[in-house]
Amino acid sequence: MRVAVYGGSFNPPHVGHGMVAAWLRWTDRTDEVWLVPSFAHPFGRELAPFGRRLVLCQALARTVGPWVRVVPIESELPTPSYTWHVLQALTARHPDHDFRLVVGADVAQQTDRWHRFDAIQAHYDPIFVGRQGYPTPADAIDFPGVSSTEIRQRIARGAPIDHLVPQPVRAEMGTLYMEEP
Repeated sequence: MRVAVYGGSFNPPHVGHGMVAAWLRWTDRTDEVWLVPSFAHPFGRELAPFGRRLVLCQALARTVGPWVRVVPIESELPTPSYTWHVLQALTARHPDHDFRLVVGADVAQQTDRWHRFDAIQAHYDPIFVGRQGYPTPADAIDFPGVSSTEIRQRIARGAPIDHLVPQPVRAEMGTLYMEEP
């Protein structure tokens, strides 16, 4: 089984995440896509509670297709949980799977700060995906420039997000990203 490991903060998950997951399967780069929400942000940014983001990712997975799973492995690993550790743990648990890491253009320029990215490249053949507003990695396709940060900002100022967040995810969000008065 070929599995694309698609990690991120998913704070919240949005249509861009869904498009990438669908593209990975539709173009036969993978048999399944595993969404792996970060337990804690790798560079210390504040995130919504892990359990809530997990539920939002599950809503996105149901929307995209039966070949998308949500894997809460980061909540089971010691912190800080580096991508290398996640991939090694997944490989140990599923030795019959061939894992590839999905790397978005928004973080591709930061891989020099990652723990053992050279080993990740050697063992997990990253799939780079582009996003409008960032340099497009070689052999990548650009996806719309949707960001979770923009969505949270829109929510804070009362702007619509229905064109950026799938309805099942919005239904699960409730007041999660609403600022306290």
